[in-house]
Amino acid sequence: MYTWKPTDDYVDNANVTRLARAHGIGSIDELRARSVADIGWYWDAVVQDLGLPFRRPYSDVVDTTAGIEHPDWFPGGALNIADACLGRWVSEAPERAAVVHEAEDGTTRTLTFRELEEQVERVAAGLHGLGVGRGDAVGLYLPMNPEAVIACYAVARLGAVLVPLFSGFAPAAIAARLQDADAKVVIVADGTVRRRREVAMKSLLDEAVETCPTVQHVVLVGNLGAAPETSTGRDVRWSELPGGRTGPAEAMSTTETLLLAYTSGTTGRPKGAVHTHAGFLVKTASEVAYAFDVGPGGVFCWVTDMGWIMGPLSIFGTHANGATLLLYEGSPDVPGNDRLWQLTERHRVTMLGVSPTLIRSLRTGQEPAHERYDLSSVHALGSTGEPWDPDSYEWLAGTVFDGKVPIINFSGGTEVGGSFLSPYPVEPIRSCSLGGPSLGMDVDVVDDAGRSVRGQVGELVCCQPWPAMTRGVWKDDARYLEEYWSTFPGMWRHGDFALVEDGQWYIRGRSDDVMNIAGKRLAPAEVEAVLTAHPSVSEAAAVGVPDPKKGESVWAFWVPAAGAGGDVSDQLREMVAQELGKPFAPNAVHRVGQLPKTRSAKILRRAIRAVALDQDPGDLSGAENVEAIDEIRKATDG
Repeated sequence: MYTWKPTDDYVDNANVTRLARAHGIGSIDELRARSVADIGWYWDAVVQDLGLPFRRPYSDVVDTTAGIEHPDWFPGGALNIADACLGRWVSEAPERAAVVHEAEDGTTRTLTFRELEEQVERVAAGLHGLGVGRGDAVGLYLPMNPEAVIACYAVARLGAVLVPLFSGFAPAAIAARLQDADAKVVIVADGTVRRRREVAMKSLLDEAVETCPTVQHVVLVGNLGAAPETSTGRDVRWSELPGGRTGPAEAMSTTETLLLAYTSGTTGRPKGAVHTHAGFLVKTASEVAYAFDVGPGGVFCWVTDMGWIMGPLSIFGTHANGATLLLYEGSPDVPGNDRLWQLTERHRVTMLGVSPTLIRSLRTGQEPAHERYDLSSVHALGSTGEPWDPDSYEWLAGTVFDGKVPIINFSGGTEVGGSFLSPYPVEPIRSCSLGGPSLGMDVDVVDDAGRSVRGQVGELVCCQPWPAMTRGVWKDDARYLEEYWSTFPGMWRHGDFALVEDGQWYIRGRSDDVMNIAGKRLAPAEVEAVLTAHPSVSEAAAVGVPDPKKGESVWAFWVPAAGAGGDVSDQLREMVAQELGKPFAPNAVHRVGQLPKTRSAKILRRAIRAVALDQDPGDLSGAENVEAIDEIRKATDG
């Protein structure tokens, strides 16, 4: 079922159409093929089409002399991402809104490009006065507020290294990342507000920093009050940073580090993906321009967190294209399930990023809240991080937006710096589909022998490098090579199971989550799709547990929808047997109040499986709702 068929007008005016026509290319399929036939041509074409300013031109686009695992992108060039995202627009449109922030209580703040640049220069001067310079790591433990954006550009302007941290981390998780990065300074908010409650942040950081000897200063942002209380001699208030001027932004080599993006992790030392000024700029700018069709005058909004890759991607990708970034700080269902639609109408959002989990919760509300709001400004919808179920996808696409807005459901990761797979708004899009390979991404689906397969589930791989490919795991190149390049020689193995069927691409879950039932591989998403089709189920998780006869058997956990009646576990078991076959019917089906997830809505299946087996669930620092683990434990104990 196609949920989106673009109009001629949409196609004619799309950014990706402009790019294709400039090179005599007539279709998105032809552009996809050309973009991987010559990756150097494509990524250079992106730089030229989007007018991304390099301070010193590059001598080549990509150099793979050191091997596909260690490419150099745009060698010989120099730039600073702060210049590329702000300087151009300060000259062309200084009074255009660069950042709009809305808090949970409805208060708003706006910074124009001129005002944002002025604040960036002030904070960069202050950080410089604290001794921050080129190559120094600066941690950001902030909610999605304007100071987070200012801090990103101020750190980048100095040539220092950004270390964004998830705003829900506990002290041990914060400390592990600051220690790994050798952070010199940390910028922290006194707290944030979530579900009408003040959530302290500074006290957590203070505890973490006690075990971080490299941290010399803590810059304290008054997010809850104008004059936050300092607690140690290393504290400096954001409003009292030392003055002065730093001069022009540092001219950074294209391969110098911009940020360390830490994955939510499992056990052991955190894994820091290394992103560069040039690579991250070019990839994120292309995502926002071509997949989400955003340009000058657009308003980009994605409910996310600085600690996930979508935080930095939203900031740099939006501003590289001269658009307005709308930040929402709080819960998207407070005070009611109409908050997202209210936010969209008030700020005339053109690109709205949502998660399937959020849409499922809005869909099960007591009234169709979206009907009360004017959502006509929305030009594209974005989604990433977890699989869709058809009912929720089609409700959003068809019921809420009447088939007039494409859902750009894309898949990539922290180490990717963007997407591997993405539909484009100039092509028909099927329900729940990821469309096809993102432009410039030479991806494939292969079997255990590395052979390309279609019509069956296999491993998602990439056969050529791309600009935002991590330059390694911070301080651990051996770990980088082992995790991504050791399974299939010459291919990046991402750890996702994927399926290509009738020309459409689908993700079927993490390959390390896969279940082996009587010799057949079964992805959790296949079981979960059946479970969530039941009207009493709002979300579900499936995991594999050891079984003496079948090797593994399926255990399923489901959360009831609003207004659901009694326990339907037996019905769910029978539905899976009918849809997937009797061997795959769950041996155990448990009703629970919630599933453990990250704030980006990824279900923590490995933690669920560990608890079900009475094992240590490992690192839960990225969990949004750790208390859900106890619900799993109680369900399985019973």
